[in-house]
Amino acid sequence: MFAVFPTARLRPSPFYASAVAEGMTAASIYNRMIMPTSYGDPQAEYWRLINGVSQWDVGVERQVQLKGPDAGVLAQILSPRDLSGCKVGQGKYVPLCNHRGTIINDPILLKLADDLYWLSIADSDIWFWASSIAAERGLNVEVSEPDVSPMALQGPKAEDVVAHVMGDWVRGLKYFWFRETEIAGIPVAVQRSGWSKQGGFEIYLKDGTRGTQLWNIFKEAGQPWGIGPGAPATAERTESGLVSVGGDTDEATNPFEVRLGKYVDLDVADDVVGIQALRRIKAEGVKRHQLGLVLEGETPAPLGFRREDILRDGKRIGMMTNCVWSPRMKANIGYALIDASVLAGETVQVLRDQGQVAAKLVELPFL
Repeated sequence: MFAVFPTARLRPSPFYASAVAEGMTAASIYNRMIMPTSYGDPQAEYWRLINGVSQWDVGVERQVQLKGPDAGVLAQILSPRDLSGCKVGQGKYVPLCNHRGTIINDPILLKLADDLYWLSIADSDIWFWASSIAAERGLNVEVSEPDVSPMALQGPKAEDVVAHVMGDWVRGLKYFWFRETEIAGIPVAVQRSGWSKQGGFEIYLKDGTRGTQLWNIFKEAGQPWGIGPGAPATAERTESGLVSVGGDTDEATNPFEVRLGKYVDLDVADDVVGIQALRRIKAEGVKRHQLGLVLEGETPAPLGFRREDILRDGKRIGMMTNCVWSPRMKANIGYALIDASVLAGETVQVLRDQGQVAAKLVELPFL
């Protein structure tokens, strides 16, 4: 049993008690909260996501709420993606950059009303960032962290489970679109989204006192489909080519380097944070890019707590930012953030703890 004493520095999510009851064996710290990462059987958790339905406590995905007459103005100033066509009930994937064009977060933006937006953030203090930008620009908007915590249902059978609970209307939701509703009197927003490519939904709980109740509703409903616990920590994210900002990026990475250029609209207004730097980067040519790595060897050898250098002809050309054993590919795979002149198909050397390991560069995603 994990003993947790909530403080300003470390908080459990509303689903923490449920995660413990499910047998959580490992966790990480994310947005100053506890994020379950394993329930003791990584293989079962992986295949449940690939073939069935997996239930995740992702309450660590905090919401940065923008509320007020200038909420939409602030959302656009923070985003190099054009939001002018975003409608109420629609979500958009949005890379956030600093003034140098470096990517600092990649939230899902949800438009709840013309004067109300959420940024469902990855791991970093975007609440402070957004508040500072709003104050600097003199905007009439309140920036806060609401009582909102997502729970995810992921996998090819997730839609059946969510439809069983919510009704068949969820089958018509387009990707990143959402609807505010209730489940047994519990206020939620239901969105087709989630950090996997296997399909699924995120249920945004809007009353943190009812996390266990909400968890159990979906756990019980999912029994006919073999539901079980999991976390966004399996090899599936690497196989599917999903980017982890902060994990696969460094202090200088721009969106173009990690395949996120399609979410940058260079013709947005000049006052958008980072847009002028992004225009210069694009005009001058991107210096690095992201490719996949398939490493030699038949023994699982995941990445440790540091990035590993990549060499070509004895010269450092970049780094491997993650590495996992792929059960479907039967190989260690990872991402390379390397010099743009190095292309897929080439063989490179990765400096690992056990020595140099040969690896082939490939296009992403792997699967």
